[in-house]
Amino acid sequence: MAICVDRIRNVKRGRSWHWDKSCHLFCDEGDIQELHAFAKLLKLKREWFQDRDGFPHYDLTEWKRTLAVRLGAKEVDRPVRREGNGA
Repeated sequence: MAICVDRIRNVKRGRSWHWDKSCHLFCDEGDIQELHAFAKLLKLKREWFQDRDGFPHYDLTEWKRTLAVRLGAKEVDRPVRREGNGA
């Protein structure tokens, strides 16, 4: 399994998101617990985990994306959707 980040994109700010740019941290397959462990290294809260439309992920700021790549996350063009949440 690989931990992945997709490209930074412009996003709208909202009540719970205060940044202009964002990307996703996700796993391409396998045990979702590895994704949670990696997110913990980034100091992401478990409550920030999302699993909408069968796409389990965390949203990242530009800074957290940079850190994720330094820690070994694979850069991909766009997220790979998969069925089920594995949680």
